Amino acid sequence: MTSALTMAAKRGVDVRIVTPGIPDKKIVYSVTRSYYNALARKGVRIFEYTPGFCHCKMSVCDDIMATCGTINMDYRSLYHHFENGCVYSKNQAVMDTKHDFEKIFEDSNEVTEYYASGRGAFFKFGQMILRLVAPLL
Repeated sequence: MTSALTMAAKRGVDVRIVTPGIPDKKIVYSVTRSYYNALARKGVRIFEYTPGFCHCKMSVCDDIMATCGTINMDYRSLYHHFENGCVYSKNQAVMDTKHDFEKIFEDSNEVTEYYASGRGAFFKFGQMILRLVAPLL
């Protein structure tokens, strides 16, 4: 997923990720943030939703297609919990989802520059440790 997102950003695609500004689980929040540096340095824009936590996962592609659901991109979500989502195209719901995103970006802080600037060795070591436990979460 990281490779796909960063390659798209390098091709000029406007790739943005929105994560919660207020965590529901601190360890998951820290693991999520451990990926920011690698993504931000390669052109992915990262936002944290300041009102708190929004559980839905959405995407919009070229104002033609969109998705919305509860699916996390992990083993547990896809194979254990059978979470799902909807894919829809060429209808008003796509534009409604886009407008939802625009509002979300207004209510979020962009943290891309903070993480893209490079962090110290201690920070990077901490990220490596967090990623070791990521598959278990």
